[in-house]
Amino acid sequence: MRAAALYSAAGSLLLTTLAAAPAGGTPTGPGAPAAPAAGELRGTAVAVARARAAGIDFGACSAADVPEAPSGLQCGTVTVPLDYARPDGRRIELTVSRVRATQKDPANSKRKIPRQGALVYNPGGPGGSGMYFPLIGRVPGWQRIAAAYDLVGYAPRGVGRSAPLSCEDPKRFFKAPTASPTHPSEAYKRQRVTQAKAYAKGCAQRSGSGLRHYTSLNNARDLDVLRAALGENRLTFMGASYGTYYGALYAAMFPSHLRRMVLDSAVNPDPQKIWYRGNLDQSAAFEERWADFRDWIARHDDVYRLGATPRKVQRSYDIARDRLAGKAAGGKVGPGQLQSAFLTAGYYDDFWPSRAQALSAYLHGDPKPLVRLAAPHPETAAEAENGRAVYTAVECNDASWPTDWKVWDRDNTRLARVAPFETWDNAWMNLPCAYWPAPRQRPLDVRTGPGELPPVLILAAERDAAAPYEGSVEMNRRLAGSVLLTERDAGTHGVGGGPNSCINAHLDAYLLRGRLPARHASCAPHPEPKPDASGGRSDTAARRDALKGKADRR
Repeated sequence: MRAAALYSAAGSLLLTTLAAAPAGGTPTGPGAPAAPAAGELRGTAVAVARARAAGIDFGACSAADVPEAPSGLQCGTVTVPLDYARPDGRRIELTVSRVRATQKDPANSKRKIPRQGALVYNPGGPGGSGMYFPLIGRVPGWQRIAAAYDLVGYAPRGVGRSAPLSCEDPKRFFKAPTASPTHPSEAYKRQRVTQAKAYAKGCAQRSGSGLRHYTSLNNARDLDVLRAALGENRLTFMGASYGTYYGALYAAMFPSHLRRMVLDSAVNPDPQKIWYRGNLDQSAAFEERWADFRDWIARHDDVYRLGATPRKVQRSYDIARDRLAGKAAGGKVGPGQLQSAFLTAGYYDDFWPSRAQALSAYLHGDPKPLVRLAAPHPETAAEAENGRAVYTAVECNDASWPTDWKVWDRDNTRLARVAPFETWDNAWMNLPCAYWPAPRQRPLDVRTGPGELPPVLILAAERDAAAPYEGSVEMNRRLAGSVLLTERDAGTHGVGGGPNSCINAHLDAYLLRGRLPARHASCAPHPEPKPDASGGRSDTAARRDALKGKADRR
């Protein structure tokens, strides 16, 4: 999954303007060590007490923290145990960024806004960094929230400079051109199995024995340590995509430590969906969103000349894929790079014009737009490799996965018959989990009873592919007193702070005044993108592309 829209918007600004007890998580499977919940409870309490006493020494951001950081953005670190069952053992530092609440009313410069504390944000992943998030306060639509809150982002464990994980040499990470068969041969499957085994082995070799401690449960514990280090008695948190999952874990583990929480594009928290079945659901949802995109292209055939029906658009895409298999565009763009570029259109419809124009140009003799769009950028390899390593470690550690290749082959072969667009590429992304060298956790069964925690606001788009809508419904069902706000007939992944003014009005009302919409509330969809024969992108799309470095899947 890619990072949510507001995170990328903040990054663009930088680029262009320069004691509730936690629940335990018991490892499972062969060789799983005993990790008593009591030990982790005590370790979390110790880490929280230390963090509250130490605080965070904020200062100027280094180039390694946030390149070319503007004035006003501060950075610091918070120390957490690598293993919460052993708080006096190895400790790691998480990097944190902050912009102080302005306390200035954007509508009346003479009026002072009361500060409400810190708003902590995570953009998703696993593997996404929130270090750019505080810059979102410069975007007009966020200035009221920036007046009331210190905006705080951070790099979760494993990400960036926060005890970074690696599974292979970044110099070898961008392999291009690559294949992307929708119905792979047996020989190709054997090749990918071999690669998955090598990748899992590389994670163990490059990351060492600490690999097992990169989990969603520990991300939730880290969040409570960060709360204490910020001097907050209760946490105000906004998580998008994967950030909703460990946000929900936090709500279940530390209900009395929660003030307000926004879960944007929620992951299905059902333990049976973490993570193998959830990824199958995701692949099925991407097929529906790919159909939406093809329908849009067909309705604008006068602009793109790719076919006046979705079937003809699919044929145009297939022709391009076959040509690229024979000869890579620019020597770097093969079927794999084509699929990756078009996968992003399943996340964000403001990518539709640029993708459609690039495909049209390629099929009509000009490969340059497609090369610009889809070719790997070597300068982002280290960040991308790190993001993929964290994604893999967290998902593989979090839950049991099938260890028999025949199960993967059976399930994905069946699904690919009706959902070929993303199924096998998603399977290859996750296949290292079949051969994972570290013990697996047992997912926490997230459930809260009436009155156990403050009301939570859940935001969702009805046709979201990366986090299918059923996950938000399930999250709403499991968090008692939560309210689900739906953007109807839309599929953007991460709707808070995006183009829908109705969604944003409810977000403001909740964060600023604690006011929730009515149960089963919904907003009309934001307008579809307008076709653009020049290949121009919306400001939002340009911002996302500027920060593109990995293909997060959640």
